[in-house]
Amino acid sequence: MIIGLDYGKEKLNVDIPEKNLLQIIESRKVEAIKEPEKALAESLSNPYGCEPLSEKLKGKKDVCIIISDSTRAAPTGLMLKVLLPYIESYGIKKDDITILIATGLHRPNLGKELEDLVGKEIANAYRIINHNARDRKSCKEIGKTRQGTPVIINEHYANADFKILTGLIEPHFMAGFSGGRKAICPGISYLDMFKYFHGPAILESPKAAFGILEGNPFHEEATEIAKLAGVDFIVNTTINKEKEITGIFCGELEQAFYMGADFCMQSSICYIDKEADIVITTGGGTPLDATLYQVVKGMVGAMPAVRRNGIIITAAECTEEIGSREFVELVQQESDLDEFMRKINDKNYFKIDQWELEEFVRARRKAEIFLYSGCLLVSAYKIPPATLTLVKSVDEGLQRAFKKLGKDATINIIPEGPYVIPVLKR
Repeated sequence: MIIGLDYGKEKLNVDIPEKNLLQIIESRKVEAIKEPEKALAESLSNPYGCEPLSEKLKGKKDVCIIISDSTRAAPTGLMLKVLLPYIESYGIKKDDITILIATGLHRPNLGKELEDLVGKEIANAYRIINHNARDRKSCKEIGKTRQGTPVIINEHYANADFKILTGLIEPHFMAGFSGGRKAICPGISYLDMFKYFHGPAILESPKAAFGILEGNPFHEEATEIAKLAGVDFIVNTTINKEKEITGIFCGELEQAFYMGADFCMQSSICYIDKEADIVITTGGGTPLDATLYQVVKGMVGAMPAVRRNGIIITAAECTEEIGSREFVELVQQESDLDEFMRKINDKNYFKIDQWELEEFVRARRKAEIFLYSGCLLVSAYKIPPATLTLVKSVDEGLQRAFKKLGKDATINIIPEGPYVIPVLKR
């Protein structure tokens, strides 16, 4: 049976023996909104949990709009195309609008990448700032959470008269779902905050996982941080497999987000009959599979579908290879993953991006990891074999898995990677 996997901008076709196949784990088909710009404009005037945006803008002097960076498939250009004229029509001047890119600890979006993100016309006409989590001078401390996290966020947002979050709601391996409060935490948070909300005390919770909000310590901490920072309005969307807009959720921070998360859950969850010996998954395709850092999400997402001591085969293009300099160092230097976990549980130890390797360890503890990446195969970077095994094709990974687990080993396949939430029926 030929099955297409999301890989970069294309489909990677793999031939799967039908006798071994248990299930193709997919999201439910959701139709796109036919006139998304019109629907968005209507949603601004009929939001969830608050008065229309036009009413909320009365008397405001300036606006800061947070947008996602290029690692997310959010329809940012379309949202801004509707949102900016709407804001200006209610008395806010173009020069009094700041668009702030929630980069978290990712690199800035500049030049052609920025034009692709927001549209050339908007890129040339508005003040657009990339958040720099490493620059303390560009951030402002506004308080502490109940857990003691110092809340230090981008000063442009902290000082704004009116604050809007935009984003994409999709399954997330730590926060349950992206969108809403994540635009602030970690989107515009200062580096020192990461050791708290991305530390083992939060991430080792079984509820800091895909599709879980209730009792999720990451979600709770991020929501508290967003409330301290102040959020006047959010504009969130959901998308389908074709990256078309399927839902628009505008309004109050929590009510609009929860409506969107519930809608996303209904389409993303896929009930499975049993764990398989082998799971074939992906990094989710462009833009999510650009780095190994992001591809970890697909590996973690496959965990419910694979048996303990099974094998996860992941296909991801990784055009930007491993990721940040710090993550490259962690992946290459931390060859003993058990020792790495002992290190990060020491409160005096902290390395940027350690949380992504920590998430990888969660998957690795359950199953062996094979990775097919055309870019990493020719990369100069060397990944320790105890971490993962690079294979020359998905088929090679499958044959190696059969050799190890037997020719009758069962297979689950997740073509969309982290965009689907597998859940055992029991």
